[in-house]
Amino acid sequence: MDENKKIIFSGIQPSGSLTLGNYLGALRNFGKLQDSYNCYYCVVDMHTLTVRQNPEELRERSYALLALYLACGLDPDRNVLFMQSHVPCHAELSWVLGCYTYIGELSRMTQFKDKSQRHADNINGGLFTYPVLMAADILLYKTDLVPIGVDQKQHLELARNIAERFNNIYGDTFVVPEPFIPKHSAKIMSLQEPEKKMSKSDSNANNFILLTDPKDVIMKKFKRAVTDSGCEIVYNEEEKPGISNLINIYASINDTSREAVMAEFEGKRYGDFKMVVGEAVCETLAPIQEKYYQYIADKSYLDSIFKKNAEIADEHARRTLKEVYEKVGFIVY
Repeated sequence: MDENKKIIFSGIQPSGSLTLGNYLGALRNFGKLQDSYNCYYCVVDMHTLTVRQNPEELRERSYALLALYLACGLDPDRNVLFMQSHVPCHAELSWVLGCYTYIGELSRMTQFKDKSQRHADNINGGLFTYPVLMAADILLYKTDLVPIGVDQKQHLELARNIAERFNNIYGDTFVVPEPFIPKHSAKIMSLQEPEKKMSKSDSNANNFILLTDPKDVIMKKFKRAVTDSGCEIVYNEEEKPGISNLINIYASINDTSREAVMAEFEGKRYGDFKMVVGEAVCETLAPIQEKYYQYIADKSYLDSIFKKNAEIADEHARRTLKEVYEKVGFIVY
């Protein structure tokens, strides 16, 4: 790691295959960051336990997420790609930070309220306190920048508050992280409900495109995608959210502007446009899928990456945890 470079940390739960939204909004840009930053990309498997998991499926999804990272162009020699549970410092720091986090702060987390409604039969302590673990994930690595979407703003703000509170008590310990929003990132919405963000946890599979979806499935989903009244292919999020989402997807895939897309498809029909967008997505995902299936078939290679990078992450994390333990008064050897 180059000490002159800023540190980026990002964690994704292995709770399902990544979507087109994950790719266009984040993953595609990650590969462009690996030369300019020290990047830590974590498979945050500990966070998944807030919802009951099938152990074998969780293990397979964890491998699959690493395989997708690699297939999307992340070099394991230039990025630290690791499993959260392989670095015990995450859980250890989470306990300490929890003692500097207020109940009122956690009660205001909107994701806790949302998940409590969706999993009313399992409103557990982890569901309430997992933003503290998220703060530990970030602060362990003296993270400068955190790539986030709108739905994670609250959690990053909490991490900043905890860092500042601890620093005010014990002196400079943590870097107070800033949000990182790449210049070329896209917010991709649900295909059936374009007023909400595309999500892999959505109960309706027609709402999202998985990076591993075969071509025939992708084309069917785009064929069924919701459009709007009228027939013009114009961008207007409020009045035409469906067609605006498709314009965003096509513009992002082709690295072009919305204006250029509207000019290209002026006078064309919605149905034709949906098929063109679908084809463009399939063409983009085809090489990613080919690499993904090569990686996922070689578990020993994936294990070697997890093991090597866990050692790198652990070394950095232990330095931070030792500093924290010393400042709070623990006896450290």
